Amino acid sequence: QVQLVESGGGLVQAGDSLRLSCAASGRTFSGYGMGWFRQAPGKEREFVAAITWSGGRAKYADSVNGRFTISRDNAKNTMYLQMNRLKPEDTAVYYCARAKTSWISVSLSDFDYWGQGTQVTVSS
Repeated sequence: QVQLVESGGGLVQAGDSLRLSCAASGRTFSGYGMGWFRQAPGKEREFVAAITWSGGRAKYADSVNGRFTISRDNAKNTMYLQMNRLKPEDTAVYYCARAKTSWISVSLSDFDYWGQGTQVTVSS
């Protein structure tokens, strides 16, 4: 069983930065791709960013490209999402997830383990 725990969310102002962390339990972290998703009130969960098992490649949603950076530290079983120049429309619950493969995945169905989420609120 894999457990994922997000942290680092909070209330910030537009233009501020936050760094989210996703800590994974067990030894089944380094061999899998990982991703971040978010869900705003009344909206469907959407893809934010994904990274390969090695951290060598990443993919971003157009809405966050150039502002967010995904990274991982396999030695620490932890993934990160650095969020800069935050906007009110970034307000959502952010979830980390483990992909079913080692590579880039972007669809909800491509991920089999999910964290409980961390709230990010950006005020204008």
